[in-house]
Amino acid sequence: MSRIGIKILIILLVTQFAASACTTAIISGKAPPDGRPLLWKHRDSGFEDNKLMYFTDGEFDYVGLVNSADSVGLEVWAGANSAGFAIMNSASYNLNTDNSVSVQDREGIIMKKALQSCATVDDFEKMLTGWPYPIGVEANFGVIDADGSGAYFESGNAGFTRINVTDPTVAPHGYLIRSNYSFTGKKDNGYGYIRYQTAAKMFNRASAENRLDYSFLLQEASRNLDHSLTGQSLLTDGKKLSEKASKYIPLQDFIVRNSSVSTVVVQGVKKEENPALTTMWTVLGFQLSAVAIPVWPAAGNLLPNSVQAVAGGTAELCDLSLKLKNQCFPIKRGSGNRYLLLPRVVNKQGTGIWQKLKPVENQILLKTEALLASWRIDGLKKSQIRQLNQWLDQYVAAKMRVALQ
Repeated sequence: MSRIGIKILIILLVTQFAASACTTAIISGKAPPDGRPLLWKHRDSGFEDNKLMYFTDGEFDYVGLVNSADSVGLEVWAGANSAGFAIMNSASYNLNTDNSVSVQDREGIIMKKALQSCATVDDFEKMLTGWPYPIGVEANFGVIDADGSGAYFESGNAGFTRINVTDPTVAPHGYLIRSNYSFTGKKDNGYGYIRYQTAAKMFNRASAENRLDYSFLLQEASRNLDHSLTGQSLLTDGKKLSEKASKYIPLQDFIVRNSSVSTVVVQGVKKEENPALTTMWTVLGFQLSAVAIPVWPAAGNLLPNSVQAVAGGTAELCDLSLKLKNQCFPIKRGSGNRYLLLPRVVNKQGTGIWQKLKPVENQILLKTEALLASWRIDGLKKSQIRQLNQWLDQYVAAKMRVALQ
């Protein structure tokens, strides 16, 4: 192979990896203070434009995270359905020793089928068992259901291994974390070992402090700028810098990176609760320049307009987030887009983009938590969801535009 050919191959391999390097977790009802299970996916992808779509094409209705270019939603990258079942994945790079099979990259198809047809974790296992092999995936699928079950399925072309989050021998503290390798795969292969250690340290502390809840996943885990190898803590360091400082940081092996494009957190229900209260929180766009929006898959097609693509286009909140992201990574030539202008995110004057948007997200969390508290007594109210969506469409977009100025 020529030198040019080798360079092209390396670029393709690096691009393919960067497009799928996620950090994820499953949390059983044992760990959160309120006893409700959680699913977390911090998505990294080559597809910056993400949107939410509501589907009625299966046994269960569902909401899925979809690439905006996928106009009809052929693939889903995380989601929840009306039965209280939820799924996400992280790509694995140490399961398939033979990648010569003709069928590959079917993770999004698998997750869409699961949302269409599965009500429980056991249903998903049956689906995987009955799928023709080689299945065309190399992934850690994470799932939870309304019965309180949760598991990772480390899945490759030769089969899968189920790892239950309720098994104290593998999840003594009630949670499991995965990045871009599988525990049942080839040792020391794959990626994301540093990100895994960062997440493990963060989760361990939150668990000890009894605050391993959905707000922790949204505001700390997916906005984390610590580095477990170098010891850096950028959110702390940034608060010492002037807003006009020219301080660039290479975002290598942080949970949040230039390739980070969205976050999904699904808060499940207790066994005695209505699965309709399953809440799917989504951050569309770069996590440090976006806010979390709640939806309820069992409520029907009641999604805020600003998280959906209009006429096959893109979602308004994702567009605004990407404009703000450009300010965080202002260098466009060469490899400049890997370098974060830290004071644009956080600074000692409090004018960083995330410093402006976090209070906005706090308001969303407070309003939503109040509604959930009432719905757990009186049942979900679609009229209140409509009112919330109207407020979200107006309030969030306006605040993000102010942050752009």
